[in-house]
Amino acid sequence: MTLLRFGSPTGVTETMDKLVDAVERRGMRIFARIDHAGAARAVGLELADEEVLVFGDPRVGTLLMQSDPEVGYELPIRMLVRDVGGEAQIAYRPASELSKSYRLDERGEVLERIEGVLAELAHEAGGRT
Repeated sequence: MTLLRFGSPTGVTETMDKLVDAVERRGMRIFARIDHAGAARAVGLELADEEVLVFGDPRVGTLLMQSDPEVGYELPIRMLVRDVGGEAQIAYRPASELSKSYRLDERGEVLERIEGVLAELAHEAGGRT
């Protein structure tokens, strides 16, 4: 699996907050914000700061699932923000990779739109508008 990565000059929490704001401005639904490091600390383990945002738009995801219901395993979309040497790194799976595992041939335009939005979100959260 390929992940695209973008750096952010701020920490994980601030970068994730920017990502949340960018997602909400686009009218997408946030399903979860998962704090992996916080969960690790809660059980006495150490982990560098790392959070996952789970979000999506049923108007878009449904189109993919109409073509191949099994793509629902990949949805909603997830983006990871983690600490790399004191700065945040944003990572996500390119939407175009979904067509390698699922029957989405007629949904190329939808996948391109998703890919564009994910890149915009990463750039905004990373302070690169």
